[in-house]
Amino acid sequence: MLAVKRLEKTFGLIRAVRDVSFQVAQGEVLGFLGPNGAGKTTTMRMITGFLPPTAGTAIIMGHDIIHEPISAKKLIGYLPENAPVYADMTVWNYLGFIAEIRGFIGRVRVERVQQTIETCRLDTVKHQAIGTLSKGYKQRVCFAQTLLHDPPVLIMDEPTDGLDPNQKHIVRTMIRNMAARKAIVISTHILEEVEAICTRVIIIRDGSIVANASPTELKAKSRAHGAVELTVKSAPGDLVAKLERLTSAARVEVYPPQAAPKATGVQMPRVVVYPRPSAAGAAIAAGPAQLATDILALVKANPGWDLAAMKTLEGRLDDVFRELTESKN
Repeated sequence: MLAVKRLEKTFGLIRAVRDVSFQVAQGEVLGFLGPNGAGKTTTMRMITGFLPPTAGTAIIMGHDIIHEPISAKKLIGYLPENAPVYADMTVWNYLGFIAEIRGFIGRVRVERVQQTIETCRLDTVKHQAIGTLSKGYKQRVCFAQTLLHDPPVLIMDEPTDGLDPNQKHIVRTMIRNMAARKAIVISTHILEEVEAICTRVIIIRDGSIVANASPTELKAKSRAHGAVELTVKSAPGDLVAKLERLTSAARVEVYPPQAAPKATGVQMPRVVVYPRPSAAGAAIAAGPAQLATDILALVKANPGWDLAAMKTLEGRLDDVFRELTESKN
């Protein structure tokens, strides 16, 4: 539904976006992830036709955003960062105005506005001036204008930035509910957002794509993927030494106790054992399963360790994000 082809953008001597290409199919929610200044918003503006690219293009359901801008834009719902609205208009009047611009008139216009208001849970404030609404409601009004014409492709730039947890939950639920029928791109720097709603992730750094995979695949590249975490009631002096001698273990780290459970009042330290990496940086062929097997055998041979819990970690997206985006300088 959306194909981005070798997009580039240069501002003077600065290459803000460098040869960016990707596709998004119906049913996909793509997280476009990167640190501030990585080129996310610039890319979104080029895809939606608000900023001409230096090179490359975007194809929306067969329509080129450069050569067929009107046809392409009809198929896009765009939520820009800090989306502007008319503060003096009521929610109903504003959405009615947008519907009229989109070509809806008469009864169809009224039905479309009411349907969108219900979808975005705005019914209780539809006759209020937008300027009197909370930030969460204002964001939902912006979200509503994005959906008003029921576009097959949604492009959203930081859709939950600045919202409280309840407001974020509402917006994310709306996105999930419509995801099966649309191709959705969400530009964000919020890792929690990616894990909550995205089926695939692109990470961009200095204008270039450095990763393109599912959240699960990216977490598998984390240094913590396959690590085994032991929570012990007390740590005998030989625990760390014996774990470090395992051939499947790369290193062992001891972390401070977590908050004590109310029932026991006992603070329990955590010991994390990381799998041994190969020269290429991946886990050894035996993988996390071998590390867990080795640790289980060691635990059985040392009942005095008094384990409270043991689990295998799936990896952390923030580890991978930092590794791929932190400056090398």
